[in-house]
Amino acid sequence: MSPTDPILAGLFGNRLHSILAEQQNALVNTAFSAVVRESLDLACAVFDSRGEMIGQSVGGTPGHINAMATGMHHFVAQYPPETLEPGDVLLTNDPWQTAGQINDITVATPVFRNGRLVAWFASCCHAPDIGGRLVSAEAHEVFEEGLRLPIMKLLRAGEVDPDLERLIRANVRTPEETIGDLYAQVTGNEVGAASLLRLLDELGLESLDEVAAEIMDRSERALRDALRAVPDGTYTNEIVTDGFDDEEIVLRVTATVDGDGIHLDFAGSSPQSRRGINVVLNYTRAYASFAVKAAISPEVPHNAGSFRPVHVTAPEGSVLNCLPPAPVASRHLIGHFLPSLLIGALPGPAIAPSADALWMTIWRGPGFTLNVFQTGGMGARAGQDGLSATGFPSGLRSTPTEVIETTAPLVQHARELRVDSGGAGRFRGGLGQVTTMGALDVPSWSVNGNVDRVRAAASGVAGGRPGAPGRFGLRGGADLPAKSRVPLAAESVVDVTLPGGGGYGPPLERPVAAVLADVVEGYVSAAAAREVYGVEVRYLGEPDALVRLPEDYVVDEEQTARLRAGQ
Repeated sequence: MSPTDPILAGLFGNRLHSILAEQQNALVNTAFSAVVRESLDLACAVFDSRGEMIGQSVGGTPGHINAMATGMHHFVAQYPPETLEPGDVLLTNDPWQTAGQINDITVATPVFRNGRLVAWFASCCHAPDIGGRLVSAEAHEVFEEGLRLPIMKLLRAGEVDPDLERLIRANVRTPEETIGDLYAQVTGNEVGAASLLRLLDELGLESLDEVAAEIMDRSERALRDALRAVPDGTYTNEIVTDGFDDEEIVLRVTATVDGDGIHLDFAGSSPQSRRGINVVLNYTRAYASFAVKAAISPEVPHNAGSFRPVHVTAPEGSVLNCLPPAPVASRHLIGHFLPSLLIGALPGPAIAPSADALWMTIWRGPGFTLNVFQTGGMGARAGQDGLSATGFPSGLRSTPTEVIETTAPLVQHARELRVDSGGAGRFRGGLGQVTTMGALDVPSWSVNGNVDRVRAAASGVAGGRPGAPGRFGLRGGADLPAKSRVPLAAESVVDVTLPGGGGYGPPLERPVAAVLADVVEGYVSAAAAREVYGVEVRYLGEPDALVRLPEDYVVDEEQTARLRAGQ
């Protein structure tokens, strides 16, 4: 059977999908940190002998997987086949070569068959700590943000480099977790490589390059076909983020659709910041290419071929193409806005802006350092409500309360969806969540709040209303400064109140039954139902009832008709 045979390409692609699931499962099941094990801040992928990405695991976050897709070319250039042997494993966390932040470590394993390099397996994971300042925007140079590792060998012919391991252990606050996750990445790559070699034996293939090329070419053709359906033209959009009190951060894009290609130019975006929110071009490309595929043709398989029709540029020295040694630790607080920016630029936006930036809080006290991920609401879609407390575009999962409370001397006093936080509309934005955090038996502790949209709320689309902004502050007290480390008293309780997504379409067009259901579920208050949606919902049950049943709520049809008529 020819390597370009469509049946073989389909079979091979499906088997790779399963192999990548094995790789990710092995990584997650052997990982030490909650960052990887619970939140899935990772990506796994397989590459051909030239470092072209053939496929990714389902659970990968775009900032890792797409950045790794271009970053693998640096590995291949640094270590050509003649410098490698079976059992070698490479790694780097150079922000400009991989995922844009030194906490993100890429581990790459060359795969040999009969003495010839035939493929690569790689993964990128967020390390629980990498030294330097805890993840924040406080650093003024990347050198302050922790240990920076060039592309180098972690394993040589199957043996761990003991000097490199000692160096990493000596520079991080969580040596067991950080090194344990690296070993888990090595294990995942080995599992994927072993299954790939079995597949090649089964199909009688000496190499996968030709069938991989066919898979990638088919993805390229599919995305180009989808782009042809978008009217040619130039489209623009702008988003303002929270930035800082003395520094506004504006993101601008010009999207030019020309036949079966698209050029995304971020000229006009703010210059690079003196604080650690800068984005390297590799990360900008990662989320930009993800946004195009998600908006235009999400069913196209994700590989190097689907990147080819998308050309991304940003001025050197801008916040979306920063130059070393710019600080970059909190680059996700800007990079995660790119899908909303781009989808809003394209004709017929399919989704309203979301909470966008993943909220990452780092809690530290005597004997513990814990990264906690939380997500706000997605924007409403052109035919459906937004998803609540869902990590778009990152794809990460929120850290479970049980994990938080067993990993560190912390307690979550509350964790619930935030009523009225989703932007009102014909389709409602997804809700944010409210959590409160306290500490047990510690003399003092601190938090780094890497948060955004506490000032700049997610806007609505086509008459929809904005989602509620977030809040990061003391319970019953003052707001806390974002993007920096804040000392806390032993008795402090911190509110982490995440933003909601924007609404889609006029609120008065939302069906009355949908508004009633929102009130019953606690997503929308009766007051907001009346004032924003023009629906009078009455509760007929016991005022102090702890459980309120759906049949306890009714719609006052006459009053609702008057409200919706503007009387």
